[in-house]
Amino acid sequence: MHTKKNIAIIMGGFSSEYEISLKSGNVVYETLDNTKYNAYRIHIFKDKWVYVDDNNDEFPVNKDNFSVQVAHRVITFDCVFNAIHGSPGEDGFMQGYFDLLNMPHTSCGMYQAALTFNKRDCLSVLKPYNIKTAESFYLNLGDPINEDAIINKVGLPCFVKANKAGSSFGVSKVHKKEDLQKAIDVAFKEDDEIIIEAFLDGTEVSVGVITYKRETKVLPITEIVSENDFFDYEAKYLGKSQEITPARLSKEQEDKVTILAKKVYEILKMKGFSRTEYIFKDGEPHLLEMNTIPGLTKESILPQQAAAAGISLVELFDNAINEALK
Repeated sequence: MHTKKNIAIIMGGFSSEYEISLKSGNVVYETLDNTKYNAYRIHIFKDKWVYVDDNNDEFPVNKDNFSVQVAHRVITFDCVFNAIHGSPGEDGFMQGYFDLLNMPHTSCGMYQAALTFNKRDCLSVLKPYNIKTAESFYLNLGDPINEDAIINKVGLPCFVKANKAGSSFGVSKVHKKEDLQKAIDVAFKEDDEIIIEAFLDGTEVSVGVITYKRETKVLPITEIVSENDFFDYEAKYLGKSQEITPARLSKEQEDKVTILAKKVYEILKMKGFSRTEYIFKDGEPHLLEMNTIPGLTKESILPQQAAAAGISLVELFDNAINEALK
């Protein structure tokens, strides 16, 4: 009989997305096979790191070695399941911490997390590999804003986005010049760096790529059809979009984006989960951004894609832990 592994599921975080992270973390907690694992819910917030038991009692985490004391028993962990969307789980901080402690975790490496969380830097790294992206314009807080220069480069309509916020916070679609400044202000509320991108008019798809049984596996592709003007926070989480898996793509489009998604994952030396957004323009997939801690709730895109590939949530999460422990 194997001894059960202790798994810490980290959830919460510092960003506007913490509620979605708590949902994802609880799905992992409810799904993990309890004949194999003892799962523990660990809430990570700016002011506290705590283990939360089934009675919602909280026990502080010892940050020296990421252990928890309950009564007279010290609990240590074999592996960490990372379910924190946004900072500090998706931007490299937790990865760096666990790497220093030599503790296996289900997410990508520290550098990969930091790089992909920064949309501008990630796109810049991929450019030399001939990965197509939207035309873009970068702004930092305090830069002079020349609206004509921006519009000359990216055209209208365009998207104004916070560079480092996850989950579509701080994103606006701008149709006319007089709305540009307001959109810039909204994005600066979320981040001190902004990326302004040309609007690509075409089919938007979300592509999950994971390491599954030691291989890079591209999951069935999801098409995003938003009822709103674009796939914003409301569309993502409040049901204002249709997600169609498998996407309605031609065989050629499907092959192109599958090959590209695998290539991007491997160029970036990714591990674990990833979900990347692409838009087809003139038949060619253009990369928008990559998420390394995608939503893991039943409604989330990546679990839907896994299901379409015949991978249950139990298998998906079990595989993530197995890969981390290897």
